[in-house]
Amino acid sequence: MAFEITGKIIEVLPVNQVSDKFRKREFVIEKKDTGGSAVFIDYIKFQLVQDKCDLINESFVNEEVRIWFNLKGNKWERDGKINYFTNLDAWKIEKVTESGRNQSAQQQNPLEDGPPEIDELSDLPF
Repeated sequence: MAFEITGKIIEVLPVNQVSDKFRKREFVIEKKDTGGSAVFIDYIKFQLVQDKCDLINESFVNEEVRIWFNLKGNKWERDGKINYFTNLDAWKIEKVTESGRNQSAQQQNPLEDGPPEIDELSDLPF
């Protein structure tokens, strides 16, 4: 199941070559939510694996991004003890730009900035 979240990248860790055939890169976003007058901040760590490690680098720090990810859970057993862990596996990352935000807001409500100018109406067929 795929999920999506938007937040600001606050840290990008180096690629970790776990074994000959497996590598991963972790990064952390800051997610702010407001509840009335209070602001709640979450710090959420994601991982990229294998060829997805190249989707991000240090230039993303302090950038607002949209992340698509899968929720993965694993069971690990060692010496008769069982541990469970959860990973947020990112598979797509896009920088969110101010112009992109403004553009999507205008597409939702084209009259938000007021009615069109008279010159814009002059080429209408009626």
